[in-house]
Amino acid sequence: MAILEAPLRLRLDGDALARNWRALDRLSGDAACGAAVKADGYGLGVTQVVPRLIDAGCRDFFVATWAEALEIAEMTEGLSLTVFHGVRAADMPTAKAGHARPCLNSPEQVQRWQQMGGAPCDVMVDTGMNRLGLTPEQVSGGILKGLNVHTLMSHLACSDEPSHPLNRQQREALAWIGERASAKRLSLANSAGVALGGDYAFGLTRPGLSLYGGIQVPRLENEIASVVAVEAEVIQRRTAKAGETVGYGATFRAPANTELAILHIGYADGYLRGFSGSGMAHFGEVECPVVGRVSMDLIAVSVDACPQVAEGDWIAVDYDLPTAAAQSGLSQYELLTGLGRRYQRLWI
Repeated sequence: MAILEAPLRLRLDGDALARNWRALDRLSGDAACGAAVKADGYGLGVTQVVPRLIDAGCRDFFVATWAEALEIAEMTEGLSLTVFHGVRAADMPTAKAGHARPCLNSPEQVQRWQQMGGAPCDVMVDTGMNRLGLTPEQVSGGILKGLNVHTLMSHLACSDEPSHPLNRQQREALAWIGERASAKRLSLANSAGVALGGDYAFGLTRPGLSLYGGIQVPRLENEIASVVAVEAEVIQRRTAKAGETVGYGATFRAPANTELAILHIGYADGYLRGFSGSGMAHFGEVECPVVGRVSMDLIAVSVDACPQVAEGDWIAVDYDLPTAAAQSGLSQYELLTGLGRRYQRLWI
């Protein structure tokens, strides 16, 4: 069966991905710099992301589940691969194969892993986020006795707010716990945490979002490059006459005859309704604002300034992560991981 070319595509910049990792590695100082590649490499395709990061120098990788670990087990053989969500009873047959280390998050997981007779693991300790992790009291009380802990880690709750007092509290808590637990290294900083400074790096940083072009704090603005470019094909060109409305809910009324290009992209592709009336596209250097409401598979953009646009042309849909987040009210994480399966993914 012939493979049909999709009417929407992602142009993915592998060089920018590698440069972003190198920038974060430099900002990590003497600490190793890893990479969170969960959620299919934040939506970009993990089997394409991981080899490029390995070539750039990354040696530590993090996924959420054992299924994600198996997908990249062969290409990360001999490197460090951690499963953030630990190990359920159902995961034990897979975990015993040794492709990855679990990050143990609860007393039940610790007890389960103690049956492995010294197999290495990582451990998450909760220092103030109240999500996953053992309590500091459990760790200092000796719950990890007998475990071969490779990395003892915690997770920053407010790293995108550099002045938030919880950042310092969490850093101090992890340092305190690290003095009372036997682990080869400590880890705290995510992407924004890397920008907090060397005190937060410990032995390993774990960036995710900024590898793929996300910028949450000013310090990263000159360090991180965009990786993702979205393009959609024009399905139809049409004219909305003065006074006519466009799209569901009739939220846009044409003030005069308005030329529209209808593009094959919508919220089923991760271009969510937050872009309705606020998103922007470009045909070359010409701005083409999104008009009306984003629907499941289609958007309308104004092409009054582009008389040459016709069915079959491609239009760039703005997806610079910080800018798109401001336009749509969506988080940069949502923008990345929501990219659907219908895109052609073209690495350049």
